[in-house]
Amino acid sequence: MGVTDPAGPVMDRDEVDRALARLGAEHEAIETSLLALQDHAGRRLLEGAELTGVTKERWQTTEASITLLWACFDAYTGALRTAREIRARRRWSSREDLVELTELLRGESVTVAGSAPATANAPTLTGGASRLSERFSLSALVDRMNELYATSLDMVVAADAVWSALPARIDLLAAELQRTRQLAHSVGVRPGEHPAGDDLERITRTLTSLREQVVSDPLAYWIPAQGSSAPGGGRPDTTVYDREARALEDVRREIDAVLTVRQDAEARLVKLRDLLSRADRTLAEARTARGEVLAKIAATEVPVVSGPPTVLQEQLATAAEYRRHAQWHRLSPLLESLEQRAEDELLRARESLTAVTAPLAVRAELRGRLDAYKAKAARHGLAEDPLLVERYDAARRMLWSAPCDLRVAGQAVLRYQQAVAEALGSGPRVPEQGAPEDRRGPGA
Repeated sequence: MGVTDPAGPVMDRDEVDRALARLGAEHEAIETSLLALQDHAGRRLLEGAELTGVTKERWQTTEASITLLWACFDAYTGALRTAREIRARRRWSSREDLVELTELLRGESVTVAGSAPATANAPTLTGGASRLSERFSLSALVDRMNELYATSLDMVVAADAVWSALPARIDLLAAELQRTRQLAHSVGVRPGEHPAGDDLERITRTLTSLREQVVSDPLAYWIPAQGSSAPGGGRPDTTVYDREARALEDVRREIDAVLTVRQDAEARLVKLRDLLSRADRTLAEARTARGEVLAKIAATEVPVVSGPPTVLQEQLATAAEYRRHAQWHRLSPLLESLEQRAEDELLRARESLTAVTAPLAVRAELRGRLDAYKAKAARHGLAEDPLLVERYDAARRMLWSAPCDLRVAGQAVLRYQQAVAEALGSGPRVPEQGAPEDRRGPGA
């Protein structure tokens, strides 16, 4: 073991046998990996595909790396075969054999040769310019093959993962898109006539372009895993696909709404006609009531009653026309707008009627209060009380005369109410003009 050379101390027979066994196992493992890479579906697809973009660039490098990998393996196989032949010469290897084996197994004795075109794009062992051949030890050659294998497998697995995931999903979505287009066409949702039709055209163009790009440049749709060194670590980028899938779902909901309109359009139109008819009748009642109020009530502001909603009637006629011509895509948004506006119109008509008839309601309330207090006085034997009779007659003339001044009539009813209260002994006498005002209110 005292003899040395550039490869280090000369190996003994046991060290040589152990090294040959280890190198043989490594050779078998590398060969299995290389054959698996050679048969990998992704690699076969890459060889036959018309690639573009980043995938084309990386595949050129990967192809050169695979070529160099096989060249390294061939050189490794040759060196291992030579070492085994030397060891097999004798059962007990001579010193010259051991020196030769030491140089072969530990020294930079392996030359990897290849043509310049085949290895031009592959990374070299030293990172320098490409050369026609390189020399290194078997250990370094194993490291080199592992490095080339990992980078090559990473590219192949990534491309295959994208091809396995995205095109199939795009095809399924395209089939769903086609069914949606046919359904949309049947209900009149067409490009240029309805926003959903324009969306379908845009989604179709996007999916067609996306599939072409995924097939020709799969690595453009690959997101590597952060911090992962394992080959193929990452996932396909489905951002564009997911966005178009959501857009198609929105279009389907819109078409479902149109289909719903087609199924119950007549019922909704009948309901709309009823709402607008009720609003018209309510407004007519309000206009009649306003004339009555102006004739019977004096000194009060009566709001003006608007005319019937002609615009809504015109739009309702348009909706009926859409239904007759099966223009469901136009009928759907129009019905939704009309339903809300018809409800608002009926509410406005009712509010108008309430505002117009408010003076009559006040007069009716005063009449009821006056008669209620008269009945109360009669129950207590005060029906013939002169003061009460006088004040009752005064209030009644005001409330049953036309036009009626509600303010003056209200004061007359209040005076009668206070007189009844005083007669029953339940309150102080109503103060005369100029006396201190009773602040207890009308319920005293």
